[in-house]
Amino acid sequence: MKKVLIANRGEIALRIVRACRDYGVKSVAVYADEDVNALFVRHADEAFALGGSTPKDTYLNIDKLIEIAKRSGADAVHPGYGFLSERAEFSEAVVNAGLTWIGPSADVIRALGDKLEARRIAAKIGAPLARGSENAIDSAAEALAFAREIGVPVAIKAAHGGGGRGLKIAHDLAEVEELFESARREALVAFGRGECFIEQYLDRPRHIEAQIIADTHGNVVVVGTRDCSLQRRNQKLVEEAPAPFITDEQRAAIHQSAAAICREVGYTGAATVEYLLSASGVLSFLEVNTRLQVEHPVTEETAGIDLVVEQLRIADRLPLSISESPAPRGHAIEFRINAEDAGRGFLPAFGEIRRFEPPTGPGIRLDSGVEAGSVVPSTFDSLTAKLIVTGATREQAIARARRALAEFNIEGIPTVLPFHRQVLEEADFTGPVFRVHTRWIETDFAAKLEPHARAKPARSQQTRRARVEIEGRMVDVDVPRAYWTVFGAGAADDAEENRETASEDPGCVLAPMSGTLLAWRVQDGATVRENDVLGVMEAMKMETQILAGSNGTFTASVTAGSPVSAGEELGRIVPDSTQEATPS
Repeated sequence: MKKVLIANRGEIALRIVRACRDYGVKSVAVYADEDVNALFVRHADEAFALGGSTPKDTYLNIDKLIEIAKRSGADAVHPGYGFLSERAEFSEAVVNAGLTWIGPSADVIRALGDKLEARRIAAKIGAPLARGSENAIDSAAEALAFAREIGVPVAIKAAHGGGGRGLKIAHDLAEVEELFESARREALVAFGRGECFIEQYLDRPRHIEAQIIADTHGNVVVVGTRDCSLQRRNQKLVEEAPAPFITDEQRAAIHQSAAAICREVGYTGAATVEYLLSASGVLSFLEVNTRLQVEHPVTEETAGIDLVVEQLRIADRLPLSISESPAPRGHAIEFRINAEDAGRGFLPAFGEIRRFEPPTGPGIRLDSGVEAGSVVPSTFDSLTAKLIVTGATREQAIARARRALAEFNIEGIPTVLPFHRQVLEEADFTGPVFRVHTRWIETDFAAKLEPHARAKPARSQQTRRARVEIEGRMVDVDVPRAYWTVFGAGAADDAEENRETASEDPGCVLAPMSGTLLAWRVQDGATVRENDVLGVMEAMKMETQILAGSNGTFTASVTAGSPVSAGEELGRIVPDSTQEATPS
C-alpha cells in the first residue's frame, strides 16, 4: 500500500491518519460539508469533499467513496468503525475497483453479520450459548409463542443488526408483541432488513469481549479482553481492559472460543468477539464485530500493540507482529466523551465547542476529533473524543481517572463528563464487588445530574476562519458572516438561535434530537391535547416520542422517514378558535 483512503470521520479518522503516518503510507480524508474544518481533514495528507450533509449523501455513499479513491490515487480503503465498516457490498466494491480492503472478506462479513449464522458457527465450535430461536421469527404472534416456550425475559434482536439497534428486552409477555414490532421497525430503518430472532435474556448481564487479530498466514491471536458493561441504551460509555472480576476459567473459555470462531470462518484483520456474562456466572456468545471497535485503545494500552498498524500490516499480507496473547501490562479505562446532555436523559447535542481543555499527566491518552472552535454537527454520531487512562492496577487507573476528569473542561455544548465524574464515585463501579451490568444506568444509577445550562450564542463576531479545498489540499480563508452557512461556519449558532426562538412558541412542534422521523401517530387536521403523542423519532439507537406542547389542531411539516436536526420544526399546533375566545 502507498496511500489509504479513510472512509470515515471524526476521532477514528484522525486515529487512522496517525497510524498511516507511523506506518509510512499517505492518508486521504473525505468529508461532509459540516466537516470541512474538522481536525481529521486538516491532518490528512489530502482531503476531498463528498458534497453533501447527510450520512446517505456522504459517508454511506459507496460510489462517491470509490470515485474519490481513484481520483486521489489511493490504493487501499480503511472503513474505520460505523458507517460502511461492516457492509459486505462496500468491501466488494473496493476490491472490484482494484483497491485493497483493510478488513475481512465480504463473505466473512456476511456470515458473521447475520446473527443467526454467527450463532450457528459459535454452536459448531462449542462456544457457550444461551437458548434462542434457530431461525428468524416471522410475526409478533410467533414471537409471543416462542417467548412463552422459553420464558421471559427475552432479548429480541435484529438478525442483520448490531451495536444495539433493533434490540429490545421484554420482561413481561404482555410487551413481547409490541417490542417485536419496534425491533423490526428499527432494524428496517438502520439496516434495510427487518428479520429478528429471540434468545433467552441473561439476568443483569455484563458485556465482555475479546480482541482478535488474524493475518493471511493463518495466525490468530487473542490480544486481550475488555469489559464494556457500562452502557446506556445499549451503547457503551465506559470500557476497560483487561476485563476485571472474571474467573480464570471464564477468561480461558472466552479466549478459546473467540479464536476458534475466527479460525472457523478464515478471518483476517481485527475482530471483536462479544459475550454476555450473567449475574449467576452464565457465559453466552453474543456476536462478532468485523471491524475495529471504538474501545480498541484500552487494549492497545494494556497489550503494547498498535491495532490499526496491525490492520495495515495484515492488509499488506505481512505476518502479525506478535505470535501469542500478550500478558496484560496494567489496567486501562476509556471514557467516551459524547456531546450529550446526561441531565436530560443523554439527549444528543450539537453546536460549537468554545473551550476544550483536556487533561495531561501520567497515564493519560486522548483520542480526539475536536478542539476549541470545532463545530459538532447535528447529523452525525455524538462521539467527540475518548479519554483513556492507564495505571499499574485498576485502583490506580481509577484514581488517575478522577484527576483527569476533574481537569477536563469543555464549554459551549453539553457532554457526558458530569456522568463520568459521578460514576467514579459509585461503589458499584469502583468497589471490590463489581455490580455494573448493561442496564445499570437505567435500573441502578440513582444520582441526579443537572441539565446543561443553555446559553444563547454570542452574535458579535463578523468573520470566521474556514478551510476550503483546492486540488485536494485545505487552505484557510476569512469568511464574512453572510457566507458562514456556505462554508459550514456558524451554522450551529444559527440553528441554535432558531431553536431557542421556536421553543418559546408552544404551538411549534420541535424535534427533541437529531435523527429520523419514523412515523406520525396522528393525522393532519387532528385535534390534539397537550402531552399527546404526535409521533416517534429514532436516534442514538433509541425511539423517542414527540409530544404536543399545547391543545389545538395539528399539521405536520415534515414527512415520516425524513432525517431531521435537533430543534427543527416538525409541525404546528394551531389553537382552536373556541379555546381562544374570550367569554362575554
